[in-house]
Amino acid sequence: MIAFYNFSIAFSMNKRAVPEGYLFSKGYTNYVFILLFLLYMFDYVDRMIVTSLFPFIKVEWNLTDTQLGALISAVYWFIVLLTIPASILVDRWSRRRTIGAMAAIWSLATAAAAFTKSFPQLFITRTIIGAGEAGYAPGGIAMISAMYPKEKRSWMAGIWNASIPLGGAVGVALGGFIAAKWGWRSAFGIVAIPGLILAILFYFIKDYKTVKLVKNGNAAVIEKDVVEEKRTQAKMSFKDIVKEFISKPSLVLTYFGMTGVVFVTTSLLSWLPSFFSRLDNIPLQRAGAKASLVMLLAIIGAPLGGYIADKWRKKRVNARLVLPAITSMIAALFAFLAFVVFDGTLQYVFLLLHGISVTMFIPAAGAVTQDLVHPGLRATSYAIAVIAQNLLGASAGPIVIGIISDKTDISTALSILPIFLVISSILFLVGSFYYKKDVEKVDDVPLEVWG
Repeated sequence: MIAFYNFSIAFSMNKRAVPEGYLFSKGYTNYVFILLFLLYMFDYVDRMIVTSLFPFIKVEWNLTDTQLGALISAVYWFIVLLTIPASILVDRWSRRRTIGAMAAIWSLATAAAAFTKSFPQLFITRTIIGAGEAGYAPGGIAMISAMYPKEKRSWMAGIWNASIPLGGAVGVALGGFIAAKWGWRSAFGIVAIPGLILAILFYFIKDYKTVKLVKNGNAAVIEKDVVEEKRTQAKMSFKDIVKEFISKPSLVLTYFGMTGVVFVTTSLLSWLPSFFSRLDNIPLQRAGAKASLVMLLAIIGAPLGGYIADKWRKKRVNARLVLPAITSMIAALFAFLAFVVFDGTLQYVFLLLHGISVTMFIPAAGAVTQDLVHPGLRATSYAIAVIAQNLLGASAGPIVIGIISDKTDISTALSILPIFLVISSILFLVGSFYYKKDVEKVDDVPLEVWG
């Protein structure tokens, strides 16, 4: 740990080493980004590993699909409950300290799952994982938005979000492998270790100073026929803070557009291994590997979506919403062809294409949540997105699919997913018409390095 810490402070922090638009030197910025990426990856390893353990847990405790889905939903329920308080700590206190503490909590809760003896006990550990993960996504995106120039915001967010499918795929693949070798409880204990190490490392990184919640205005003052522009500041009231979010239609529509896609992605992360196992009648280890490839291809989709959005934005200011509208509709088509029209090889091909396209929305839409708010409220803005996504999307998806599967079958349950993608596409498209006007309302406040 000391070696890593010495490495982190070895980068020069003087102004000459900091390129324009960056918060730190490029080397130090990339070091912090790597930690953020690995933390998000193990966030999802710990969050999703339970899906590959469903068949083992189902047999041992005689559970229904609804109960299994609740083990995923429990994480998201507690994220919804605590994401605003955690994000306030991120915005108003410290990014590094809050994120480091949260990573330690979710890792310890994952380790505790290895010692559970009943469904209620395992359910409780899942809620604590959610409590720990509550503010990580808002904190992470706030750090990335601060560290990199605006014109690279979607691209870097895209690379960062590639850790989600990577973590999900690693969790599913590792879970099935470890469970087959040493039992399903061992899987929780093993994957908890990296998160604890990263939590300690992150606690020692550099941070930026907490941004004061003030409004910057331009007042024209005429003196002797000369117009001078003065910057005036006024402290933001609670009404101003609320207005920062609800007065921008493109921001509100982005929150709900993200929700529909997250309903789909979380449902697939949760149920695709079981889908392949039941449909193809293959062992869980093979089903998990097959599902992991679909999830893993999102590593292409998220960075690609961010790259295209940033390049396109140079010519079209609302590209960060037009692109998610297009990619969500394409993903809906691929999901429809996979779950409704085809089976066998063609079904799997369209699922692979879906795995690429369904995550292309993430970096652009995530950047919008940062583009349209005061810099001192960036984590809070993403927290609102997280609440919408998790309450109506991530927590609802696994349990809704589980309920439908109990009443019909897993294939029928997954066939409803394209509908949510079409709705999201429409919301993103409508939001794109308001983006230019909304982004002009945002104050630009410079950030300072601290710690």
